[in-house]
Amino acid sequence: MSERLQRLVNRLAEAGWVGAALMPATNLAYLTGLRFHPGKRLTLLLVPANGATPVMVLPQLELERVRASAPFPMRYVTWSDDTGPSAALAAGMEAAFGAGTPDKPLAVEPAAMRLLELRALEAVAPGLRTADVDPLLSELRMVKDTAELDLMERAVAIIEQALRVALDQVRPGMSERALSRMLSDAIFAAGADGESFANIVASGPNAANPHHENSERLLQAGDLVIIDCGAIYRGYHSDITRTIAIGEPDAEARRIYEIVLAANEAGRAAARPGVTGAAIDAAARAVIEAAGYGAAFVHRTGHGLGTETHELPNIVAGSDTPLAPGTVFTVEPGIYLSGRLGVRIEDDVVITADGSRTLTSFPRELIVV
Repeated sequence: MSERLQRLVNRLAEAGWVGAALMPATNLAYLTGLRFHPGKRLTLLLVPANGATPVMVLPQLELERVRASAPFPMRYVTWSDDTGPSAALAAGMEAAFGAGTPDKPLAVEPAAMRLLELRALEAVAPGLRTADVDPLLSELRMVKDTAELDLMERAVAIIEQALRVALDQVRPGMSERALSRMLSDAIFAAGADGESFANIVASGPNAANPHHENSERLLQAGDLVIIDCGAIYRGYHSDITRTIAIGEPDAEARRIYEIVLAANEAGRAAARPGVTGAAIDAAARAVIEAAGYGAAFVHRTGHGLGTETHELPNIVAGSDTPLAPGTVFTVEPGIYLSGRLGVRIEDDVVITADGSRTLTSFPRELIVV
């Protein structure tokens, strides 16, 4: 059993749960290294809290691939399209947790499990009680080890290389979608396994929408353009935002840019062991509020980053968990003026033993194209 999975088993036992049923999704990949799309065929890893060997219920056609890549011994119960998964799931539940419906709750992933799997579990174990394992797993995933940080730094290097390539091609008259496509091509060319999310290119008044969907709007002289993008490398994500100008911006736009840059610097400077997400958010937000634009900073200062683009911790008011070394998150303050412009500057930061380190190094000074 992997160290990560053993940590989960220990926490399941402490919680008083019989075990966990995990989907072929992010948590399963984190715990076992197994990565595959769930598709329409039921697949579940059943993890007993008593430390017994995990049981994987899966389609027969996936068995050899999973067995060959499994990092530790598991028991396998397979099913075919002819027979369906019910009997296999019943056998897997009995092998993992004993005969009959477990007398303790079974931990499941509400954010990942579908009705398909939940109804199947309820059918083979009438009266089954479930519990939410997501907070526990999110806490386990929050602190990254050295190997994880190495992969994240590679994901950062990839996205920064791609961003340089894309910015070299930016010209007035280019559409947001054209720049977006060039950026996507550059991300894969730089060695990414995928994009962390659909990249955002928001120009002029469109930049006032933090989650703008790329359009055919043409980049025009005087525009500020928010470019938000990320790369996936071996399961780990990077996330960076830079705001550029098409030609020299007016005085107000440049002033707003400098305010956001100062807020970004303040947020990153506040990061150290034991600090909370709320404190980092407050440090960045105070700069923008002091400049009179507090109402225009409409989102949290940042979010955790790792095997997903958004995970714990949240860098926002009310997030009071002290951050430990190895915790990775974004610092991305912004100012958005409806119908006019937007500015966001985002970096990836890791808490270290004696402070913090910014993983992203792409220039933060305003780039004028």
